[in-house]
Amino acid sequence: MSDPLQGVAVFVEAVEAGGFSAAAAKLNLSRSAVGKTVARLEERLGVRLFHRTTRSQGLTQDGQVFYERCLRALGELRAGEALLESGKQEVAGRLRVSMPVLYGRRCVAPILRDLARAHPKLELDLSFNDRLVDLLEDGFDLVIRNAGIRGLDTGDGLTARRVGFQRMSVCASPAYLRKHGTPRTLEALSGHESIRYVRSGTARTWLFPQEDGSNVELVPNARLRFDDLEAIMDAAVAGMGLAWLPCWLIQEPVRDKKLVRVLTDQPGLCFDVYALWPTSPHLPVRVRAAIDALAKKLPSIK
Repeated sequence: MSDPLQGVAVFVEAVEAGGFSAAAAKLNLSRSAVGKTVARLEERLGVRLFHRTTRSQGLTQDGQVFYERCLRALGELRAGEALLESGKQEVAGRLRVSMPVLYGRRCVAPILRDLARAHPKLELDLSFNDRLVDLLEDGFDLVIRNAGIRGLDTGDGLTARRVGFQRMSVCASPAYLRKHGTPRTLEALSGHESIRYVRSGTARTWLFPQEDGSNVELVPNARLRFDDLEAIMDAAVAGMGLAWLPCWLIQEPVRDKKLVRVLTDQPGLCFDVYALWPTSPHLPVRVRAAIDALAKKLPSIK
């Protein structure tokens, strides 16, 4: 299939420059090359575009009609290029992001909302889902994912950047601690009731990092087992036992003295949070802006 634009730019330049020689100088071509390009264009179109004499070249009637249409086409192309170029510099367009339900709602979405407020041409399409979505197949620009204790498996075709962390803390209500006492050591946890997080039938082990890089794993007694962190927090506030929860989730009830952090001299385990996106040499500005905003603001949510 022939290229419908082949030779068009040279033809337009020849018209606007007033001749083949002037066009050749502007295009850094020989006069012969310009003439041959126009001749091939005329042959392809089946019409004569220029009246040629030894002294000048003037447009034929067909040439004038074709020139006017070429100007419109080239104008549209330049407008398209300008639009794409501005899109490379401006935070604009549709941004599709997938994130865990609770963490996304509490931590990620507010940051992206602020980004959209600052950039009126940015459109947000946020999906809250705890399943591991297929970023490429599901058509997301960005996925926010918590790395487990074994780290993050990015898979093929994806790039990852650490944008934050979730520090875990043991907490309980003041009423529970008054009744059952405050645990001072990890060993003391075995004498307390807890509310455990369960996912896919498996209860999450409580992990506590040690100086040698290892983790102490504990499985406290639990009459209550939920698959929702917010429900675990509510049960802890109600005095039903100790809970092992991310600090960002309990910061308000701790501030309001509905919960108390215990074992504060014991370092809390941190789960890294990553942004993942399709590997590309040209990352859209809207995606880069979202990643940078999350990397800047998520670490402050502790």
